[in-house]
Amino acid sequence: MANCNGSTLAKEFLLAGLPALHNYHNLLFVLFLSFYLLILIGNLAIISVIVAEEKLHKPMYFFLTNLSVLDILFTTTTIPKMLAMFLVDAKSISPPACFLQMYCFHSLTVTEAFLLVVMAYDRYEAICNPLHYPVKMTKRMNIQLAASSWLVAFLVPVPVIIETSNLGFGERTLVYHCFCDHLAVVRAACSNSDSNLQKFVGFSIAMTISVTPLILVVVSYIHIILSVLRISSKEGRSKAFSTCSSHLIVVGTYYFSITVAYASYQANMPLDIQVLSTVTFAILTPLLNPLIYTLRNKEVKSTLEKFILLRIPSVLQKNCLI
Repeated sequence: MANCNGSTLAKEFLLAGLPALHNYHNLLFVLFLSFYLLILIGNLAIISVIVAEEKLHKPMYFFLTNLSVLDILFTTTTIPKMLAMFLVDAKSISPPACFLQMYCFHSLTVTEAFLLVVMAYDRYEAICNPLHYPVKMTKRMNIQLAASSWLVAFLVPVPVIIETSNLGFGERTLVYHCFCDHLAVVRAACSNSDSNLQKFVGFSIAMTISVTPLILVVVSYIHIILSVLRISSKEGRSKAFSTCSSHLIVVGTYYFSITVAYASYQANMPLDIQVLSTVTFAILTPLLNPLIYTLRNKEVKSTLEKFILLRIPSVLQKNCLI
């Protein structure tokens, strides 16, 4: 936090990046570029397969498509700027761009939490109420659930972002992070700004938005487990659990990474570790989601294999003939 001598108008934010790894920027650029390309390719492949294959036009895969779109947007919010910073030391970012990045990052974080709840509800209806599932989970209901997740999530961070933008900043403000994370920007505010309230409000909202969806997911799976245990056949129980395993791993990955990020802030760990934990959260889940859903979901895996082996060569052959 800097003393800005009464200045309240920020003309430029400077992202500190990872000072402890300053000598490894070329390596970081290659590493993060590889992660970004894998995220784009993996999620675009899932979207393409689900859209192209009619047998995957089911509620579960509709929500998975939303999750893949979210992961692409989520990483595009932060990684391109980090790549520019690692490659050409482009640390400068304008205040409007900084607050827009902050808003997108946190709203998309909330969207993922809500989508995970919706996906848990879908599995609950499919396993606990299989006879009513086609009636309840109609196309219209699926769109309403997904749209609600996006809309509410994009409204939640608005008050916090507005209040943060009204804090006092110096003309050139150093933000100790790789991107404009809320707590990092608040810490960079002038010492005469009331940033303690901002930290408390921001953390409280973040915890509420994180914990409430987790509770809903846990409650859904308690009902699912109880319902599965009542299935008499071992094969039926195994099939029911297999439809939930991918989602459970995604939920575990999401909440593990976000817990590590929160814990690093609350434990007052070195700033570089705090930044790394947030960056890991921003990359880990979008990177693993396509792998989890292709390796553990038999329908997606088999359809993707068929898509790669049959459709892509046929398209390439047609283009060559043209």
